[in-house]
Amino acid sequence: MIKEYSVSGTALTGESLEARDVTIIVRDGIIISVEDERSVPEQWICPAFFNAHTHLADTVAMDMPCTKTLEDLVTPPHGLKHKILRQTSEQNLISAMNDSITEMFNSGTSGFADFREGGKQGVLALQQAASSLPVRPVILGREGGEDLADGAGISSARDVELSLEIAGRMKKQGKIVGFHAGERDSEDIDTALDAAPDFLVHCTHATDAQIRRIADEGIPVVLCCRSNFLLQVTSGASNPPIKKMQAADVQILIGTDNVMFIQPDMMQEISFIHTAYGVPEQDLLFYATRGFPPVGISHAIKQGNHASFFVLDCSWGNLHHSRDIKSTIVKRAPLSHFCARIF
Repeated sequence: MIKEYSVSGTALTGESLEARDVTIIVRDGIIISVEDERSVPEQWICPAFFNAHTHLADTVAMDMPCTKTLEDLVTPPHGLKHKILRQTSEQNLISAMNDSITEMFNSGTSGFADFREGGKQGVLALQQAASSLPVRPVILGREGGEDLADGAGISSARDVELSLEIAGRMKKQGKIVGFHAGERDSEDIDTALDAAPDFLVHCTHATDAQIRRIADEGIPVVLCCRSNFLLQVTSGASNPPIKKMQAADVQILIGTDNVMFIQPDMMQEISFIHTAYGVPEQDLLFYATRGFPPVGISHAIKQGNHASFFVLDCSWGNLHHSRDIKSTIVKRAPLSHFCARIF
């Protein structure tokens, strides 16, 4: 049975996020047309967010006091979070991850890429946690979990002795590889790049030469700026060097990182980056809604793409005073105005 429906409003369309008054027609989950209109309801239609870096299992340790070093808190295998994960029952772990995925869904995120601890059982647990929700996970396993997952999510090359071997094995299987790199210093970035990863996470302390290499090799970088500030691996707008990355044409994605410390809310994330780093709203909204290029996921509102967008009701409150839709979404994070999610 063919399921067809339409949504009308002012939509941020195509790769350029052009604001147009349109009707979007969806059939069997695919956008079959985006038709211009003269008059539309007072609502905005925005491509869904893709959270390009999460650690959802950390939900079981949410908002524990953050008083130790990065290594003490999250470095495998003896970091605080890893000790807590080992002590948590599988049932509680699945329930907690499902709750955080629900939070992401409710705040406009229709997909995420998770670095999943716990080996094969960890991957299976996340698959189960996500199975009841219309949110697409890209799961990057560890400790053998990569064999069941979409690929490998490798901690710093300094922490994983066989990281190059794991990356090579994943490549042979046609899977993807992501590395934490440059979070606390620049010393592990070049080793990660030697593995030809599909993407890097953080690059908080990337040097000019490393930024140039990342750009030349076409490797996306996932920024997790709130996490960097909270974990005190940076204290200012020079790290991560976002503007240098932009100038070098590095492909930028946005993630929220550990749920232990940060709510997986992409609106909060891009609002923070705009405030702290001065990145233009247009750029941030593009980075956060572009999808996930390493596996070919696109969230652009255009004919032929899977429908992946949310609708904001701007008929009440102060949103209808906005002079720039993209600026208002980024700066004001208007979650209370959500009225539909088409994922």
